[in-house]
Amino acid sequence: MSDIHDLTALQQWDELHRGRLSPRELVDHYLERIARLDPAIGALTVVEPERARARADALEGEVARTAPLWGIPIADKELSARAGQVTSYGSRLMAGFVPERSDELVEQLDAAGAISLGATAAPEFGLPSYTESAQSGATRNPYDLTRGAGGSSGGAAAAVAAGLLPVAPGSDGGGSVRIPAAACGLVGLKPSRGRVPAGSGLDRLAGLVVPGPLARTVADAALVLDAMVEGAPWEFATRAPSPHDGPLLGYAVRGEGRFQLGVVTDSPWDDWCEVALAPEAQAALDEALRIFGEIGHGIERLAPAPEPEYAEHFRAVWMAGAAGIPARTPEQLSQLEPLTAWLVERGRALPASRLAEALSGLAAFERRVIRRFASVDVVITPALAMTPRPIGWYDAEDAERNFRQQVQYTPFTSFVNVSGLPALTVPVGITGAESAEPGLPMGVQLIGRPGGEAALLALGAQLERRRGPLPHPAMW
Repeated sequence: MSDIHDLTALQQWDELHRGRLSPRELVDHYLERIARLDPAIGALTVVEPERARARADALEGEVARTAPLWGIPIADKELSARAGQVTSYGSRLMAGFVPERSDELVEQLDAAGAISLGATAAPEFGLPSYTESAQSGATRNPYDLTRGAGGSSGGAAAAVAAGLLPVAPGSDGGGSVRIPAAACGLVGLKPSRGRVPAGSGLDRLAGLVVPGPLARTVADAALVLDAMVEGAPWEFATRAPSPHDGPLLGYAVRGEGRFQLGVVTDSPWDDWCEVALAPEAQAALDEALRIFGEIGHGIERLAPAPEPEYAEHFRAVWMAGAAGIPARTPEQLSQLEPLTAWLVERGRALPASRLAEALSGLAAFERRVIRRFASVDVVITPALAMTPRPIGWYDAEDAERNFRQQVQYTPFTSFVNVSGLPALTVPVGITGAESAEPGLPMGVQLIGRPGGEAALLALGAQLERRRGPLPHPAMW
């Protein structure tokens, strides 16, 4: 057998069911790698060896072997509460906090047979798109330790890329699954709004935040998404049925179909700040288009659609979302990082009329985006506008500049959350000798119609067959 961590999650699941591997062996393998390798990366903030081993030993009697993630190790994102486990939300304000109850998604992944080894790092309350918190330090990119892993699911991405976990759950409110997945050479899947019952987004401001998987392969991402969906025999709220309701793994495995692709390189942030596409990002997009063209997909460029009001509407909602952070006294506010404190202050000063205007404006934007994309099956954009950013690149003191830097790095992700659409980031390759920054992953983003995860998984699988999933970086 290959090294266990070189197997995909689907292959590990198969080995477990053939009796050639036990949950305890799998857990011990990853715990050893975490203890040996993670100090250099900073992917996990909590490791629970005793709890994980006890769960592995008892799994046979607790969860049916047919469960979709039976025996597969994961770790909770630091923003998800697990009863009895320290959950700091990436903030000094919440250091040492131990919740009494687990979040629904945590319970559902447990019911799916997954074994949590601890918690993966996230920035403060998941607000930034990079993971360099004052609480736990920087999470480093396994492909280059001077670079960041992205965020907010940065710890999850770094852990999977380095082979510390086979797959990991994340959450995505403005790109927080897709950004770190792209930075770390992974597949990142943001589901449609309403797809995952325990994280539908329908209970969040503007419907932005949904959970999603980070994985090395498209099939592994589908495996985890199916577990998130199938674990709940109920819907969070009424929604129109998807044309592909039911398990999605088959679409990722078969990778069938021909589609019409629409190419988009403009961003709704273009009127608010200068967005420039790095040569490496353009090269990854060009290579993906070349491959899809050879396969036989239709490709057309969609005309730019300026959205001069989008930036201020999104910023207003993002600030309003931060207003609920539990920091009320001057002492509590002083424990927040400058960006978070700025967002909290702005959010609490925001008039209700302005928030209502922003929500109405984003709802109208959603309709325009879906109408704009209606002529194609899938839209393709660069995953990121730049190569993974160096640790310390973001301004830690000037919050306004910091927000602008985040937009310039990730201009293609937040509008997908606003629109409630599914999106998949897929690696295209590693920058080579022709690049000024060799050895860094670059990828593309595929955006589907509402409920259109199946088409994304099929396309992602086709691209993966041509390019292959990226191997773990050599040092790991």
